[in-house]
This record gives sequence, structure tokens and C-alpha cells, in this order.
Amino acid sequence: MSQLLDLDKKHVWHPFTQMFTEKEPLAIVAAKDTTLIAEDGKTYLDCNSSWWVNTHGHGNEYLKQALIDQFEVLDHVIFAGVTHPKAAELATRIASIMPSDLEKVFFSDNGSTAVEVALKMALQYWHNKKEPKSRILALEGSYHGDTFGAMSVSQRGVFFEAFEHLLFHVDFIDFPSLEKEDNCLKQAEILFQSNEFAAVILEPLVQGSAGMRMYRPEFLKQITVLAKKHNVLVIFDEIMTGWGRTGKLFAMNYIQEQADIVCISKGLTGGVLPLGLTVATTKIFDAFLAPEKIKALLHGHSYTANSLACAVACANLDLIENEQFFDDIDRISAKHTQFFHEIKGNEKLSDVRQCGTIIALEIKVENQNYFSNIRDIAYDFFLENGLLIRPLGNVIFLNPPYCTTNEELDYMYQKIKEFLNEFIIHNS
Repeated sequence: MSQLLDLDKKHVWHPFTQMFTEKEPLAIVAAKDTTLIAEDGKTYLDCNSSWWVNTHGHGNEYLKQALIDQFEVLDHVIFAGVTHPKAAELATRIASIMPSDLEKVFFSDNGSTAVEVALKMALQYWHNKKEPKSRILALEGSYHGDTFGAMSVSQRGVFFEAFEHLLFHVDFIDFPSLEKEDNCLKQAEILFQSNEFAAVILEPLVQGSAGMRMYRPEFLKQITVLAKKHNVLVIFDEIMTGWGRTGKLFAMNYIQEQADIVCISKGLTGGVLPLGLTVATTKIFDAFLAPEKIKALLHGHSYTANSLACAVACANLDLIENEQFFDDIDRISAKHTQFFHEIKGNEKLSDVRQCGTIIALEIKVENQNYFSNIRDIAYDFFLENGLLIRPLGNVIFLNPPYCTTNEELDYMYQKIKEFLNEFIIHNS
């Protein structure tokens, strides 16, 4: 065992990991573009963008220079009662790419905290207006993070079983698969008629951790319209779906209707530094303006609006504004579509689905959930073939960095087909 692995084993507690049974972690010591370099010299293609955060590839020189330049000027400063150039620039630029009136930006540290802030905004909005609205609606299968508010609005079950009795009540409607869309809207309509709902929170178009489950923009539009009709605030969780993953800059860009609050993170800094933003309308913001300080949003983090993260996020926006950004998204989306049509008839797959640069293949096994043993079999197979793919149970998915070449994509597709062939042999 190397010194790195020895130290890790002695002191590190890894996320989403059963430390009693897990094998040695993959020791990555360097990365460039799509390639991760291990301590033993082996290389791996980063097929899932390092937990869906890396947009332009590792070690991007433009992002690197922005980080260096900012460090020479200002590394960090308290953000309560203080501002700095990169925070103001980032907030301005984010507001410019949001639908109209989403122009108030609150800074936090990651996706979960961006959701926590959104929930607090929504609930305190009605509290400040002295209207008794405190119920939240979410979709079955949702995942919005691992802090307590985010857990509360996420799918209940084994992930949060130890905390279930501490989570606040949330109403859930069915996942809006095509055949259930109308019924889901009816469920929401009945609930909204109580006039007790503060907000509905949605992962637009794609539920990430649920297995890259996808639903139609038409449903997103209809439930947004329905919420507005009943004076219910709409929160879009664009943490995973943002920054081009669904083919457009944000999944919400597939519809004209806008949310009241939008959460963004992950690809916000191109995968370089943690940063979360909660963007609200002026209507939401104005409800917190009062002579009484108690009506303010009394929330913050030590590293709120860290200047290094803000500088990298601004540089990331520069790259997004480059024509090459969407050319690569269109190219990867088109390649995925070709593979979709090639693989969809495979007898070992119960479903294949694609949205933009995300393609998901659901393997037909008896245990079709996050804890399916096929996950470990697939993970090991792909590692042996130089691919870092972390399946969601029985769902294999790709959402690679946008610098991934056609040749690298073809290699991923080839190895997926080889895995399915081996799986047929071993399970026949």
C-alpha cells in the first residue's frame, strides 16, 4: 500500500461510502482535460465530470490564470457589510443570463446550501408578509442535497432513514413520467387549493441522483403555471442541470415561464472551487426590506462570496460566452443521440434516456435501485478499462466534460457495449 493510501485509510472518511466493505480508493494525483492520472501512472477518462462539476476539462489554463490573478489582489474578505469587485461582477453577470426579474443573487458554498437558502427565502417571504403559508411541494424521487432542509424536500427512504423523524413535513407528488403527467398535475392542483403552500421545488427536466430520470418540458411549464395560479412560489434547482448539461444553458430555458428562485452551483466555477448561488426575483427580495432587522434574511457562511471562487466563476462565464462552448455541447449531444439509437434495443437495458450531454442506460436487473450490486460490477469493469464512471445503482450514465473528444466518446460507448456483452454472459 502506498503512503497516500495508507494515510487515507488511517484518517479519511469518504462520502457515500461504506468504509467497512469498500475497496481501496482510486489514488488520483493529477488531472488534465478529460484525463485523471493515478498514483501508479494509470490514466482514466473522467466520464461523469467529477461529480458533474467539471465543464471545460481539468487544469483549464484560463481558469487557472483567473485564480492566480485574484489571489495576488484579494483572497477573501467578510461579506456582511462588505463587497468586492468579483462578487459584484459575478452577481451582475448571473442576473444578465437569468430570465427577467431574477436579479437578486445570494452567495453560499455549494448546492445543498443554495437549496437551504432558497427554502428559507420562500418560507420567510410568506412569514414577512404575514400570510400563513408553510407547506412545500416536491416530486417523488427528488434529491436536493444532504443538509436538513435539502433532505426534507428530497426522496425519503434509506438515505435519510436515520434522520426521518427530524425532517420537516413535505408533500410529494408522483414523478411525472409521460403516462402520469396529468395525474401529477391533478395531485398538485388539489394540494394547492388548500392555500397553504409556500413553494414547490423542482429539478427541471432531469432528476440526477434518482438515476438521471427525465420528464418533458411541457410538464415543467404546466406545473409552473399551476403554481403561479395558486400564488405558490416556484424554486428551480438547477444545480446539476445548469451550465449546458441539458443542451441549453439552463434546463429552465426550455420553457418561457420563470421561477421565483433558482439555485445554481456545480459547474458554476468550472469544477475548480466550491460556490453556490440562490437567485431570487425582486418581488422576493422586496419582502425582506423593512425597518425591522428581524425581517432580513439572517443567513450567511464564513466563505460567502469568496473572491477566489467568484473570480473563477467570472472566468468560467467568459468561456461560456465563447462560441466553442455550445459547439461542444451540440457535438456531444449529437454523439449521444447516435449512441442512444444504437443501444436502445439492447435486451439487457430496461430504458435508455438522453437529454443534452447526459445519457443514461438503465440495466435490467432484479434489484433496480441505488444499492444494486451491478453498480460495483460496472464500476470495477470500467476502471479496468480506463474509465471513471460512477453508476447510480443499476443506471450507467455519461455526462463528460465538454472538451471530451469524439474519439474519447466512442471509446466510452465501446466499453459500455462490451460491459453489456459481458453482463449477458455472466448472467445467462
